Amino acid sequence: MTELRNVEADLSRFRARVLVATVAVIVCFMLVAARLAYLQIVRHDDLLEQAENNRTAIVPVVPNRGLILDRNGIVLASNYSAYTLEVTPSKIANLEQTIEELSLVLDITARDRRRFKKILEESKSFESLPLRTRLSDEEVAKFAAQRFRFPGVEIKARLFRSYPYGELASHVIGYIGRVNPAEKEKLDESEDQANYRGTEYIGKLGVEQSFESQLHGTTGVESVETSAGGRAMRKLASSPATPGNTVKLSIDIRLQHLIEQLFGDRRGALVAMDPKTGEVLAFVSKPTFDPNLFVEGIDSENWQSLNESPDKPLLNRALRGTYPPGSTYKPFMALAALETGTRTPEQSISDPGYFMFGNHRFRDDKEGGHGTVNMYHSIVQSCDTYYYILANDLGVDTIHEQMQRFGFGELTGIDVFGEVAGLLPSTAWKRKAYKRPDQQRWYSGETISLGIGQGYNNFTMLQLASATATLANNGVKMKPHLVKEVVDILTRAPTATTRQSVGQVIAREANIAVIKNALMGVNIEGTSASAFRGAGYTSGGKTGTAQVIQIKQNEKYVASKTEERFRDHALFTAFAPAEEPRIALAMVVENAGFGSQNAAPIARRVFDYWLLQQYPSEEDIEAVQKAQATAPIGKPRPLAEVPWPPPAP
Repeated sequence: MTELRNVEADLSRFRARVLVATVAVIVCFMLVAARLAYLQIVRHDDLLEQAENNRTAIVPVVPNRGLILDRNGIVLASNYSAYTLEVTPSKIANLEQTIEELSLVLDITARDRRRFKKILEESKSFESLPLRTRLSDEEVAKFAAQRFRFPGVEIKARLFRSYPYGELASHVIGYIGRVNPAEKEKLDESEDQANYRGTEYIGKLGVEQSFESQLHGTTGVESVETSAGGRAMRKLASSPATPGNTVKLSIDIRLQHLIEQLFGDRRGALVAMDPKTGEVLAFVSKPTFDPNLFVEGIDSENWQSLNESPDKPLLNRALRGTYPPGSTYKPFMALAALETGTRTPEQSISDPGYFMFGNHRFRDDKEGGHGTVNMYHSIVQSCDTYYYILANDLGVDTIHEQMQRFGFGELTGIDVFGEVAGLLPSTAWKRKAYKRPDQQRWYSGETISLGIGQGYNNFTMLQLASATATLANNGVKMKPHLVKEVVDILTRAPTATTRQSVGQVIAREANIAVIKNALMGVNIEGTSASAFRGAGYTSGGKTGTAQVIQIKQNEKYVASKTEERFRDHALFTAFAPAEEPRIALAMVVENAGFGSQNAAPIARRVFDYWLLQQYPSEEDIEAVQKAQATAPIGKPRPLAEVPWPPPAP
């Protein structure tokens, strides 16, 4: 029997389904239209920016670092461009194997590997790290032909810092090195964070560190179009980087070179400055180091050699080395005596060759003593007994008060980081320095040695030079500075360092004249007379010898029987011309003995250079290095006839 279909019901169901489908389609189209409207209208700007970012990249342009010059315009730090083979460890599956395969294409030395290993330990795996630097065009071409074999390895053109004179004045100039994690964190928190995008190197020491903001420059940006793989295709826009400013120092690099020559292999420090302006003319610390070792990242072998050397070449002895001033302290003690009314210039003592304090005998350096000694002869002959008695009469706190005015035991405020204050003792200092009551007490016997620059006294050569310059400048203390001016890279306009007077030392002119007259006597008839024999100018000076180890009361110091590093230091302070000083200095030659034999001869050649434009003969330089000459030997050379630059070591 045939089943009859309800056609109307089927049509009704079909129409309902079509209606539902139609509504669904319309809703879907409406949703799509709404979404399109939302994306095209509401989020247009945001999505356009994202699309543009996918197509372009913003690349920082690292600026050229500023130059460092000496006072005469000689370049001490510059830049050069070179190709570098760079490795990104995070993009390489087997780093050691990749380096081995690269060594078959390019020459990769053991030193390159050690340096890379050290940099890798200090860096993050996603950073691009240099494996080889200063590639030749031929090496670049060889690698380019096989680049497809080395994902994560590429050639980059970089600017490198160059120190053309190597070890010369390295403690003054400093060096640059890779930004370490601590420095990165500090930069990220600073206002200069944006200016250091893309920067991998920063000043680490000396002027490079202290004038980082002037030398770094302003980072630029480039907008480049990139491919789907992220490779730069073309430059769209750019804002050029501004190179760093030029920093011009007050030091004379030729004078610096001469002094470092005269020191030879001996350890020590010398600071020379202009008493009228505070400009530092020479700032020597021996031994030195080659800052070029740090430019590409120092390898572990060289770092260990520098860091573990008993000579401590990384120590800036002029800025951070502290020494007992020895007899160079006596002129300041004598001035303190005049200022406090404790002594008059004519007042004399009888020196038997020692001073008894209780049961302790403080010996004079001259067996049998100096006889009758007034203030002039106490300085000229360097009589210890005179100053033992004077220190006892003044007392430690009066000494502290008088010496503090000259800057002893205080920072000078020089324009480089890292200066130490040294130690000018007082009863208050000792109470703070020690914990036990018996240690905190100041004993009267401790005062005696202070008079001859021993005991707790410890100062830097910078402090001693500043004090000597203040005395030479009739009591006006000028703030020492190493930078003479900063030259703007765009306008070429120099900004001079302001001559800053720290203040007038409270000392009567007549009293200063007494001391300066005695210091002139030292170089005419006293302990350094032989070094200044025949000089074409007048000068004042004071020799000093500072103990390194304490000698027992009944023992006699014999240099030949003492280990070299425990022998006395040789010191010397001086200024010239005496009538209108243009240069003052302080220096120490470590473990060298008498200042008259080992330090004063160097000062004589410094003055000859600065005042007479004379350079010592090669014979004379060699003799001074061996402490075999006092007055110059051989014919001095006019400065204009001495070739520059010096031959490479």
